[in-house]
Amino acid sequence: MDLRFTDDDERFRARLHDWLQRELPQLPAPPPRDDWPARRAFDTDWQRRLFDGGYAGLNWPREYGGQGASPTQQLVFLEETTRARAPVVGVNFVGLLHAGPTLIAEGTPEQKRTHLPRILRGDEVWCQGFSEPSAGSDLASLRTRAVRDGDHYVVTGQKIWCSYGQVADFGELLVRTDPDAPKHRGISWLILPMDLPGIEVRPLRTALGSSEFSEVFLDEVRVPVDGLVGDENDGWRVTNVTFSFERGTSLVSELVEAIRLVQDLAPLVPDPGHRRELGHAAAELDALWALTKRNVAEAERGRSGAGAMVMKLAYSEARQRLGDLSMRVLGRRGLRVDGNEFVEERLRTLALTIAAGTSQIQRNIVAERVLGLPREPR
Repeated sequence: MDLRFTDDDERFRARLHDWLQRELPQLPAPPPRDDWPARRAFDTDWQRRLFDGGYAGLNWPREYGGQGASPTQQLVFLEETTRARAPVVGVNFVGLLHAGPTLIAEGTPEQKRTHLPRILRGDEVWCQGFSEPSAGSDLASLRTRAVRDGDHYVVTGQKIWCSYGQVADFGELLVRTDPDAPKHRGISWLILPMDLPGIEVRPLRTALGSSEFSEVFLDEVRVPVDGLVGDENDGWRVTNVTFSFERGTSLVSELVEAIRLVQDLAPLVPDPGHRRELGHAAAELDALWALTKRNVAEAERGRSGAGAMVMKLAYSEARQRLGDLSMRVLGRRGLRVDGNEFVEERLRTLALTIAAGTSQIQRNIVAERVLGLPREPR
């Protein structure tokens, strides 16, 4: 398989590079971490600049505001914007990387017309309402209940680890619509307007002092039935469509950033043993970059396989090893959080082996569904 970029890809890279060089100096300074109105304004302003420049939704269909570009050009975009240290998708990563692609694949024509252009322009911010206090890794055990009442579902329950819930306009919400069905078969995927009566959002403070995650409480919230994505009780299948995006190329920016961190860490590593470890880390990340390009090439040929699951598992484990090495290299300097990107990254990446499916779950999926090994006893 040819993992090299084509001449067209390189011309696209050059145009994007020139655009970034013109646009980035015009940006205001990033706002404080916990100034959520300012963060939303900053991130959505960048999204609108991308839209106006023709770089929003590169691989989304043109009829919904995208560019209809190849997955390879999307890969080039992520690589170049990360290298230029351009703003990331920020508060609307759920809309751009999870909910939007899910609506493209599973939404009704009206849902697509309503939400996709607004997500791409930065007019609409989304959050995710999947995990619950008693349903994290075993997500299908969720208990948030939705009862049909005419043209609405009446929803009651609790969600946790809801990214950017405090600034979101809509959420992707998993609910149980048939409590008597087997747990994977009684789930539905709903579009949740976050301004409905009965919704309470409580921010959670992380070890870094940030509050991007929230608890969300729903007390008899009346959600319109026209927000159902897919069929009622078919939400687990739709959820796995969402997961395929969450575990796939949405990790590319993280991977390119990790490669940059290795380069930044190298001058700080005088110890030969640590330098050998750093070399191993660089080799692992290079291999994952090659796997990413292979996954993209497979997608362009209309094929999908185990690449995204393997990528998620291998990357999250490699990133944690890199974080451990960073702390050993920094020594006593690793005790200070503020202003030290290596320490902040180490604390942030502690969650990578949990978020989007734990490493244990990923190993089971790869073993059973890819390698054909016997299923784990239930």
